[in-house]
Amino acid sequence: MKQIEIYTSPLCGFCHAAKRLLDGKGVTYTEYNILTDPDLKPAMIERANGARTVPQIFIDGVSIGGCDDLYAIERTGKLDALLGRD
Repeated sequence: MKQIEIYTSPLCGFCHAAKRLLDGKGVTYTEYNILTDPDLKPAMIERANGARTVPQIFIDGVSIGGCDDLYAIERTGKLDALLGRD
């Protein structure tokens, strides 16, 4: 099973949309809430090559970007394979 991590904020609609897609795929992920734990944000920015917005999504440690990127991968039909569901 792939390790999926997502940095979020509870006030972020894009975060909710990204989690909804991942939940719909039936995958387990680790969520890091940067609002309740702001010390996580510098690590997120570093891991995401300077990206400061949430969500930031990582699959097996590789940054795939945010919500729009996640949905774009889904539209190409490649998300299931990327999530290890092929």
